[in-house]
Amino acid sequence: MSKKWIAVLVATLLAGSACADEASLKKSIEATYPKVKVESIVKTPYAGLYEVFLDGQIVYTDDKFSFLIAEGRLVEPKTKRDITGERLDELTRVDFSALPLDQAIKVVKGNGSKKLVVFSDPDCPYCKRLEQKELTGITDVTIYTFLFPLEQLHPDAGNKSRAIWCAPDRAKAWQDWVLNGQLPKAQGTCDTPIEKVAELGKKMNVTSTPTLIFADGKRMLGAYPAKDIEKAMAGAASAKK
Repeated sequence: MSKKWIAVLVATLLAGSACADEASLKKSIEATYPKVKVESIVKTPYAGLYEVFLDGQIVYTDDKFSFLIAEGRLVEPKTKRDITGERLDELTRVDFSALPLDQAIKVVKGNGSKKLVVFSDPDCPYCKRLEQKELTGITDVTIYTFLFPLEQLHPDAGNKSRAIWCAPDRAKAWQDWVLNGQLPKAQGTCDTPIEKVAELGKKMNVTSTPTLIFADGKRMLGAYPAKDIEKAMAGAASAKK
């Protein structure tokens, strides 16, 4: 047998072994945590660690599942690279073009050239802070707001979401509420996409508000400062060129 074929055989055997290890590890994790959905398992180049992506987060373990590192960051000391952060960005990236934007409230500022999606709960204090303190100063952007009431935390958020969506001018009703605390006076009834948005959020593993999604699919959790949001939008725009 030639050296070339020996190398191919060895590589095939190693790949098969790696797949077997990952499959076995997946079974062990799911047996221990039956309610957890394991999305992917990848062996890292660091000390036998395996990266496990589950429920929207990254944890680390070994091939025997003899320990679990949760809520920790894997950082490359020499370069200061946040390996965990980079991988989370990659694993949670969204196909922006596939989002059902007709189910969102559309607010256009300036020429609207930049794009931003926000999952927002009408009664979420951080969502109001985002709108009042950060987004108000950003121009030339189209903001698509998906009403995403977390009714287990805010029991009246669903009612407010329906009132805003059914208003004659949804964009104005949303701005009146988040900026001035004023709901539409005439609260009509209509078909709303709120249940569909809830399913979308579940599918995308959106668990908190505000969740921001940029044109390149990157997501950001929380009421980040305007400068960080603008930087992310600029990065998304340059990535598309």
